[in-house]
Amino acid sequence: MKYNTRKDASGGGGGAPFAVPCVDIKSFVASLAFLTLFVVFWQLQPYGSVLTAARTSASPPCTLLPTTAAIDLASPDTTSSTAAKTDQPAAAAAAAVSATAAGANAAPVWLAKAARPARPEDPNKRVFRPYGSAAALFVQMGAYRGGPRTFAIVGLASKPTHVFGTPYFKCEWLPNPTAGDPSPRPVRTKAYKMLPDWGYGRVYTVVVVNCTFPSNPNARNAGGKLLVHAYYSTASRRYERFVALEEAPGSYDESRFSPPFQYDYLYCGSSLYGNLSASRVREWVAYHARFLGPRSHFVLHDAGGISPEVKAVLDPWVRAGRVTVQDIRAQAEYDGYYYNQFLVVNDCLHRYRHAANWTFFFDVDEYLYLPNGQKLAEVIGQLSGYSQFTIEQNPMSSKLCLQDPSRNYSREWGFEKLVFRNSITKVRRDRKYAIQARNVYSAGVHMSQNLYGRTTHKTEGLIRYYHYHDSINVMGEPCREFVPMPANGSKTMFEGVPYVYDDNMKRLAGEIKRFEKVTLGSART
Repeated sequence: MKYNTRKDASGGGGGAPFAVPCVDIKSFVASLAFLTLFVVFWQLQPYGSVLTAARTSASPPCTLLPTTAAIDLASPDTTSSTAAKTDQPAAAAAAAVSATAAGANAAPVWLAKAARPARPEDPNKRVFRPYGSAAALFVQMGAYRGGPRTFAIVGLASKPTHVFGTPYFKCEWLPNPTAGDPSPRPVRTKAYKMLPDWGYGRVYTVVVVNCTFPSNPNARNAGGKLLVHAYYSTASRRYERFVALEEAPGSYDESRFSPPFQYDYLYCGSSLYGNLSASRVREWVAYHARFLGPRSHFVLHDAGGISPEVKAVLDPWVRAGRVTVQDIRAQAEYDGYYYNQFLVVNDCLHRYRHAANWTFFFDVDEYLYLPNGQKLAEVIGQLSGYSQFTIEQNPMSSKLCLQDPSRNYSREWGFEKLVFRNSITKVRRDRKYAIQARNVYSAGVHMSQNLYGRTTHKTEGLIRYYHYHDSINVMGEPCREFVPMPANGSKTMFEGVPYVYDDNMKRLAGEIKRFEKVTLGSART
């Protein structure tokens, strides 16, 4: 039996040792000598020539990155000559890059395409670049429950958007989870919006969003959130979503939406701004606190007009629970009509919608008056079948006083000494109004246009108001012109206007002062 020669050569037992051929040794020595000589030669070469050769053989810069000269910073309004000058460096740079790429056989095709100059822009194609936003889609002031299944969200919105665009709202009630219903389903409904400022808005207009659900979304009184989806346009699905109102568990009380209410009468005042006379404000509050009776309340809105002096006048009434002052100075950030008075009266309407039987809207230089010695309860009883009634104006002079040396005018109240009434008839004058707020959906300055029920304007023989225009802004003595008593009811001409003597308000001054003293413990005689 023959043994395998490879097996024998592997030294399985006592075979001869492994032998290296002579040819392999010579090749190894030659390679080692060549490598040694190459390293020695490299070390002896000067570095300057090596670096120069490296720069020469290096590839050109990446053609995907545009050079500074190739960037066109010309505006859309740049003239054609300027554009041509700007394109010349770019073209030269692009040509140089193309030549370099053509000389290098290894340059890929896509790199050569990227090096092509950009197509010049059409100088007649204009570009519109928006920066920021001019007005908000919606600015919420308040959100209130208007009944078992209705809510009202009061705020401001961009007037151009709502007048010329098609924004709209949707409402969603998100119930709180309970043990019996850990994953309650939200309830959604489309909202109805009202713009109650009669087109007087400026940058902002007033928007009242009404959300009416098919049934009470919080019937189980578990609480939840009212979410509003404010859409920019019917042509777009873009919208803003925000929480308008939140009800805590157990806070819903349906009884507060039905009589009897907390007050008989509530006053919703417009924005108070500018320099107001503390004396006139004091007289106005005392007069109407007596006129509307003990079950009345006054809501005033400070838009910068309540100075420390005016505040000192109001504080006793605030402590007595007869007056509430709300700070609305932040409204100045939003350019609306007349210190946003439409916004203010609508917020007051919905905030106190179920607080009183009747809500009055008039200004602090206007005084309600009942002719023929009538009582307020009697007048309101005759008007109870209406949801709204308007009140006619008696315009008074804010300068004319009776010339009487025996009187100390500095100690008299404003309505006590301003006794001349404008006698021009058959002209339209602004009216003020009162409403049963639970039947009204939005408020105006002179009347409401969104209500349920009837309105009457025939109230001249029942109730009127005396208007002392601008007297509230006179810081000193209001009497600036004195005239003698007209004879036999004749008229007095002043600044081209006929006036008649009217002392109806003057005769009430003594009673008002006594009322203030009894109520607050002080009076100015």
